Amino acid sequence: MPTDGPSGARVGSRNGSQGGATEATARASSTPRRTGAPGPTADLTVEQLALAVGMSVRNIRHHHSRGLLPPPEVRKRVGYYTADHVARLRLIADLQADGFNLATIKRMLDASNGSATRMLGLRNALMDPADHESSDVVTGEDIRTQRRELSASDLELVRKLGLLIPLGGDRFERASPALVKAYEEVVALGIPPSATLVLAERLRRDCKSIARRFLKLYTDELWEPFAAEGQPEERWDEMLATIGTLRAIAPEVLLAMFHLCIAEEFEATSAKLLDDQVKRSQVAARARQAPAQPSG
Repeated sequence: MPTDGPSGARVGSRNGSQGGATEATARASSTPRRTGAPGPTADLTVEQLALAVGMSVRNIRHHHSRGLLPPPEVRKRVGYYTADHVARLRLIADLQADGFNLATIKRMLDASNGSATRMLGLRNALMDPADHESSDVVTGEDIRTQRRELSASDLELVRKLGLLIPLGGDRFERASPALVKAYEEVVALGIPPSATLVLAERLRRDCKSIARRFLKLYTDELWEPFAAEGQPEERWDEMLATIGTLRAIAPEVLLAMFHLCIAEEFEATSAKLLDDQVKRSQVAARARQAPAQPSG
């Protein structure tokens, strides 16, 4: 299991931030997610619970001692765990993989009124990889051979953009093969790699800002009123479903708006280029018609 970091601090970021991909990022990318419903797991002994969640008995008891896991029901001196214990342990493991330390996870669980199943559902809805592009893995030698046009500073910018995530052993995850293909097509047009990457950096900042606005719309207009009502049980499924709907709508809205904006910009730029071309043609025509100056 990942070690606990300083109290209240995140020890990594799943998607790789401006500061580059972290060890927690690589671990989260290479470790299978324990998602989904816990299944028929009522009345488990601690050994059976450990097997169900893929965790050692020692770690389970450690989480219990820290107040992260409720005590089991004791019958005839044997502790029995339920589906909610399974959901809570899976949630803890996933949050640790996302870079949260145990102190922060405990505060999150305490704020959830003990409903680990609901917290797991919320986390899975927010982190659902269904609409994520499939990544692939390349070696450092692949990058050095296929990307000879990139300088050392260009490669560092690629890492900062989160497009190459170090996995260790000179292996890297390419977070978006589609972006790599787009980069290749832009460079093939004759645009320098450095200029292409600078544009990509600016686009990433703009897209992160737009993504935050969509999430703020959700939290301000939907989640906060839901929380103010005391998070009624009958509305949880609705709240989780709206996250999936918003995730599906947001890229469509962004793409549609971009099509409108780029059409407007192309039209304006086209008019300017045509006007400049007409002026150049007129100047050239006048120059050809001007009488030659007598020599001497």
